[in-house]
Formats: sequence, C-alpha cells, structure tokens
Amino acid sequence: MPISVDASPIAAAGGGSFLLESRRPDEVFTPEDLSEEQQQIVATAERFAREEILPRAAAIEAKQAGAMEALLRKAAELGFTAADIPEEYGGLGLDKVSSTVISDHISALASFSTAYGAHVGIATLPLVWYGTKEQKRRYLPRLATCEWIGAYGLSEASSGSDAMNIRTRAALSDDGAHYILNGEKHWITNGGTAGLYTVFAKIDGEKFTAFLVERGTPGLSVGSEEHKLGIRGSSTCPLVLQDCKIPKENLLGEAGKGHHIAFNVLNVGRFKLGAACVGGARHALAEMIRYAKERRAFGKAIAEFGLIQRKISAAAAQLYAAESMTYRTAGLIDARLAALNAARDGDAAQHIDVPRSIEEYAVECSILKVYGSEMLTLVADELIATMGGVGYVEEYPAERCFRDARINRIFEGTNEINRLIITGWIMKRAMSGKLPLLAAIKRVMDEVTEPPQFDGAGGAGEPLGREAAALAAVKKMALFAAGVASQRFVTGLEEQQEIMADLADLIGHIYALESALLRARKLALAGRNSAAVAAAMTGLLADETLAGAEQATRRVLAGCGEGDALQTQLAILRRLARSIPADTVALSRAIAREAIALERYPV
Repeated sequence: MPISVDASPIAAAGGGSFLLESRRPDEVFTPEDLSEEQQQIVATAERFAREEILPRAAAIEAKQAGAMEALLRKAAELGFTAADIPEEYGGLGLDKVSSTVISDHISALASFSTAYGAHVGIATLPLVWYGTKEQKRRYLPRLATCEWIGAYGLSEASSGSDAMNIRTRAALSDDGAHYILNGEKHWITNGGTAGLYTVFAKIDGEKFTAFLVERGTPGLSVGSEEHKLGIRGSSTCPLVLQDCKIPKENLLGEAGKGHHIAFNVLNVGRFKLGAACVGGARHALAEMIRYAKERRAFGKAIAEFGLIQRKISAAAAQLYAAESMTYRTAGLIDARLAALNAARDGDAAQHIDVPRSIEEYAVECSILKVYGSEMLTLVADELIATMGGVGYVEEYPAERCFRDARINRIFEGTNEINRLIITGWIMKRAMSGKLPLLAAIKRVMDEVTEPPQFDGAGGAGEPLGREAAALAAVKKMALFAAGVASQRFVTGLEEQQEIMADLADLIGHIYALESALLRARKLALAGRNSAAVAAAMTGLLADETLAGAEQATRRVLAGCGEGDALQTQLAILRRLARSIPADTVALSRAIAREAIALERYPV
C-alpha cells in the first residue's frame, strides 16, 4: 500500500524534481503523518535512549569492555537492529519511514548512534540487497540479534574519498576454492567488535568486488583502537589482510560490480546519517534550553536574553528544516517502493528495487548529509556558547557533543565530495534527459532578460506568501546561476569545484526551504497547535536562505564573467533577490518563547 495522508497518496516524485516542480502539502510526508505504530516506535526509541543509552554514556565513552556490544544487543531485543532485515531472515522488514524513526530517536549519544548506524546500515544492507540466499540465511539472523556486529571495510589510507582507487587485492587460489586478499583498511567503525566485515578489494588488481570476511579468518588481523577527537566510545580500527583466505562463496554480488554495492549503500548511509544528526540536534537543543532556563545572570534566567533566544531559534529553525527534509525523503522512498511493488512480482521488487529506489534520491541523500551535519555543528556550537565556560568543561555533555559533531562532515563522503555529487548528479540527470533542467534554465534565462516588472514583493498578504515568494526567487537564482556557469564552462564545469559547491548550496537550500514551507502549510491546514511556530521558523529560514542564495549566486557570476556582461548579470540578480525583509527579531523571539515554554524543540 502506498503511504497515504487522508487517503491521498504521497507523490513518488523523481529525484531532484524539487528544483523544477512545485508540490502540494498533501504530496509530501512529514513527521505529523506517522502512523500510531510508528509513534509507538518513537516512544520506545526515546525511552531506550533515556533509560539505557545515556546512563551508560560514561562506560561507553571510556570503551569499557563489552559495554557497546551489550547495549547493541539490548537494542536488538527491541527489534531496532532488525528493522531493515527481511522477516524470512529474522528481521522485521519495516518500511523506510519506520527505520528512519529509529535512527532519528535513538541518536542521543553519538558514539552509540555511530556504532548502531554502521551496523544496521552500511554493514548489513549490502548483504540484504546483494547476498545470495545462503549468505543471507547464514549471516542475517546473527546480525539481526547482534550475535555478530557488522563492519564495512572500504576506506584505505590512500583512497578515502577516491574509493575506486583502493589497493587491496584479491586473487583466486590455484584450486579455485578461495580468494586470497592482501591489503589494509582504515577507519573501520565497529572494527574492534565486529564478527562480520564487508571488505572491498580488486580481483587481479582490476575488478572492484565485495567480500564477506568473518572475524577469526586466518590472515585477518584487527589493529589497535584509534584515539579520536570525538565519538570516542565507538570502535575504530584498521584491518590488515595478509594472505587472508576467503571461501569463494563469500564473494558478495558479482565480481567487478562492487562499486554498485559501495555507492548504493553509501546513499542510504548518508540518508541515515542525516536522520541521526536530527536526533542528536534535538537532544542538544533540549540541553541548551534546560541550561538557559536554570542559569541566572543579572537577576534573571539567561533564557530571557534576546541573544540567547536567537541561539535557540537559529538552532530550532535549522533542525526543523533538516527534520522536514528527512521525513519527506523517507516518504519519497517508501512511495516509490510501493509503486514498484504494485507493478512487479513482490520477491523481485524486494531484492532489486530497494537500492535502485534509494539511488533515485541520491541527490536528496547527499543534501541531507551535508545540511544535517552542518546543522548539528551549529547546534553544538550554540550549546557551548549558551553554557559558556561550563560548556567547555569535559564534565558536561556539551563538550562531548561539540567534539562528536565534527566527524559527521567527514564520513559517508566528506561534505566537499557530497557537494560535488549534488551538482554533478543534477547535471548528469539533465544531460541524460531524465530531468528537464536545461529547458527550465532556458525559461529562466529568457525571463530574466525581459524588462523588470516593479509590482511589489510577491506573496504579500498571503499566509506564508512571503516565504513562498522567497523560495521561487531562490529557485530562479539557482537556475540562472547554473545557466551562466554551463554557458561559461560547458563540459568543463565539473572541474570548477568552487562553482559546483556554490550551486550545490543553492540546490540544498531550495530543498530545505521547500520542505519546511510545505510542512508549515500542512500543519496550518490541519489546524495543529504547532502551526504558528512552524510558520515562524519557515519565515526565519526564508530570510536566511534568500541572503545565502544571493551571496552564492554572486560568487558563481563573478567566477564566470567580467565587465559589462557581469554587471548585467548582477543587475538581474539584484532584481531576483528583491524582497521585503521579515522582522527576524520578532520571529526569533516567538520561536524561542515556544521552545522555552515546552523545554524542547517546539514542533
């Protein structure tokens, strides 16, 4: 059955289509659309985080022997580690929204959410999607219960972002019964605790291939734990493979097709990382509000100070956008899977269409990873700022939160790499005809060269009309900037990384603002109590997005032209960016008041 809200199915829109098309509020999935069962999952995950994870934080951070494994097995008892595993192999086979709910609300401690996320995501899904029936029968029940913890071995010292350049080699033994692996893997999450590793190597130095390697396999050794800036409680170790003999039956997928496994599982890894950042930020914001209400200065709680309220509102607004994007994307994936399952034999769809469906939303997954990780960095920084000197002391959780946040901009592909993926993916889809971007660019280029119309700011007087007008303006800026850059560099655009990154930021902030706006409208139409604060957060985001988009577009234009042509383009940009600013002081205070009254994130 397709996901539905009031009997209207969520639209299974194409990946990246948000850049060119408009959606109605009823066409997107939001957290308010969670079913009763999914709301029960939220409550169970939050209780688990509160009663099981946080009380064990000190033991986990100190890497107390067995602490992480025991906690993962407690999570398994509740079914959390079996969410994405098919029922026939001991899992729950949940939809992606339900799986997302777990990753979101279990993420109160970054060390645990890192270990959990690696286990249920990049370590388990390759086997779910590409394993043979025998491989699944042998390993998935153990992974579902955390009898065995999983790890994913792709990165190497010389090939972090350049994944296809790995040096680990595999060769078939003379008797044809084994593959012999030689090489080293670095920065392997769960490396010291895993019972099963998904390891990538090149057969005969050419065929990029995945293998399932059991702990204890002769020739496999696990190096010492890394001493890390953050996520100190998670295990991170190198793996050394020295004439490591792997049964040929443990080749995963097809020889030479390992890149399909690596890149498809990284898409879901990025998506789940975005969800985890939402959960971590929600927890950090609650800490910020709690402290601001308790700490007194100059005769009153610091929560009454405007600049503290600005920190709370900025954190809440960006969290609202990230949360809205996360559940919108989960809804898109589930809607696409439902449509494909309805059109195909169920068994075939289960094994083939899940990775393809997620790949369809690769750009949304990268946006979530970039936006979510940078949002969490902002929230962690504002938490430290709100707590002042106390926040800088190791005894309090703010210091740990700040350290932990940094890794999110590195793993699952650095944010720099993901920015290049965002723009490159959009351009590739456009050139292949899957996304009518070039026609949209031409329409905007034709429009902006016409004489300007001085008819006041768009959307005036309409509910959230100013925010809708800002979104429309930013979409035009993005298409205008893409058009100018494409004309200037043609096929060489991918070599202009700075311009690619600016275009990615434009694209990402469009998805964020549109997701926030659609959710705010949906809340208003439903008459929800949180509609007013959602509208205020959307208003704050609209102003910030418009200002950031103008700066990014200006950089693109300056990097593509000069002289009179540049002056003309800048004049067009000024016209596109023309708006009446909101009273962001009033918006900030309204958001903060609601959050402080509730003592939590206000939606």
